[in-house]
Amino acid sequence: MTRSHPVRPWRPALAAAVAVAVTAGVVAAAPDADKARAQDRPTPKLSLIAASTSVTLDSWKEFPGVYLDLGTYVTADSGPLELKVTRKSYKDPVVAKQIIREGTTVRTKTLPEGLVKDFSGLPDFAQVKVTDAAGRTVVNKSEAFCPNNASGRIRPDAPAKSKYPESCPENPFTLGSVWGVENGWASNTYAGYNSEPIALPAGKYTAKVSVKKRYRDLFGMENKPQTIKVTVRERSQEGGAGRSAAMKHGSHSAGHSGHGAMRAPAPAPATSGAGPSYNVGHGPHTPAPPALPWALKKAGLRAAKVGDGAGQTDGSRQAPAVKPNAKRPTGSPTVPDVPKPDLRSLPAYGITIGRGDNDTPGKDYLAFSANVWNAGPAQLVVDGFRAPGKKLMDAYQYFYDANGKQVGYTPTGTMEWDPRPGHEHWHFTDFASYRLLKADQKESVRSGKEAFCLANTDAVDYTVKNANWHPGNTDLSTACGQESSISVREVLDVGSGDTYTQDLPGQSFDITNVPNGTYYIQVLANPEKRLKETNLKNNSALRKVVLGGRPGARTVTVPAHDLVNAN
Repeated sequence: MTRSHPVRPWRPALAAAVAVAVTAGVVAAAPDADKARAQDRPTPKLSLIAASTSVTLDSWKEFPGVYLDLGTYVTADSGPLELKVTRKSYKDPVVAKQIIREGTTVRTKTLPEGLVKDFSGLPDFAQVKVTDAAGRTVVNKSEAFCPNNASGRIRPDAPAKSKYPESCPENPFTLGSVWGVENGWASNTYAGYNSEPIALPAGKYTAKVSVKKRYRDLFGMENKPQTIKVTVRERSQEGGAGRSAAMKHGSHSAGHSGHGAMRAPAPAPATSGAGPSYNVGHGPHTPAPPALPWALKKAGLRAAKVGDGAGQTDGSRQAPAVKPNAKRPTGSPTVPDVPKPDLRSLPAYGITIGRGDNDTPGKDYLAFSANVWNAGPAQLVVDGFRAPGKKLMDAYQYFYDANGKQVGYTPTGTMEWDPRPGHEHWHFTDFASYRLLKADQKESVRSGKEAFCLANTDAVDYTVKNANWHPGNTDLSTACGQESSISVREVLDVGSGDTYTQDLPGQSFDITNVPNGTYYIQVLANPEKRLKETNLKNNSALRKVVLGGRPGARTVTVPAHDLVNAN
């Protein structure tokens, strides 16, 4: 399973270190007079800074275009920038509120109506203008800003870890999010997944980055644009390094061993229908730069080393798997009166017509992405234990008191090994099911898929009670075990959901013999009610589709779901 990763721009750990060093020096040099006027400053005090006055960007000869990560950051001082973004339902607009913390006092300021339309960040926040050596404007664009972007501390006394999530979700059916720049931290303004590469020939440029006036007025920011000198160098997949002004004067062509010419893992939309969200859905491949063909994408991704460095989060964090109990539970099963999870389904999306798992000739399939999430207030924790030589694991759901102590358990079915490409891990059976219903919402076609590996792929609603903004069990290479595993633990954390994208085996309906007309895709959580929940009446979600066309050339039309117009 692969899945939806945080919408966080990728950048080298070095950029964060530079940001910390540069901005820490700026903060340390602040005069005492500024401190004396602190009461006149807005809370928090936000500033736009640049980590460096110059950057070098690579354009690949085979796939021209540079990602304009210019190393500009929004810093927060005298308190964090915190925004709570919600919608009551899919019939209601998105509402963004700033949470202002001043000592023990907390007040709320609602952002202008219509300013924030989704959960991907503050739209049109930064203006980026690039001029060439002759002074001609070659780029003039605005970019959104996700406060949860790649970030780092700007002073040593700032909190060691930001309490805010590490991405802005882009799942079209997200319900609630929290954005923030921690006090004493800086967050990259680069739009990442939402920023397309720009075609720029090798050469010298000047970039000017500024914050739009409406945001300066809204947050009390000074008008201080940042200017960065930019060198674009051309490189080649075949020849290591290509040409640039520096390379023409005898610089190394391939760099040190271990630093290949593979294009950096710049941010990109997910390669499947899930779109870039918390981790990028269960899909057969990790998301990769769209400019690269699949052969290069896969090779580069396998070779890439990702992870967070000290004092920064670059968005590539892969939380390790959680460990199961040392042994299967003993004693009598009990379901105590303690908080339990609340599983809910999101409407299907990423809906397309396909040829099935094996490109089956003469068959038409309706493929889709689906997500089941946990509204809490407690984690869903399921352990699987296998007796030696057995093909199935016995599964147990655990229950915990307010102090995190395990106080009960119940058997809850089995786990099975799924050997299909794109899966290859242990699936918990009967976690969810998919059905294609007729217009009268009676069952028509049922997907054979009901078993799932549970992982926290999407931040669906981080405003619910007990939501975990830093969930574990997100790294799909370990979250659901290996074929040789004797036991596994699968967890769905509060506020997070688990997306399966439409390019996975079993993620489709065979519609070859299904007549044209109106249907509903039903995503149903906990269909056999084996899992213990706080509420079993909110497990189903429907998405309307209209099938058309002819055999071999079927079509699907996906009407908007209330205010959400995403297929």
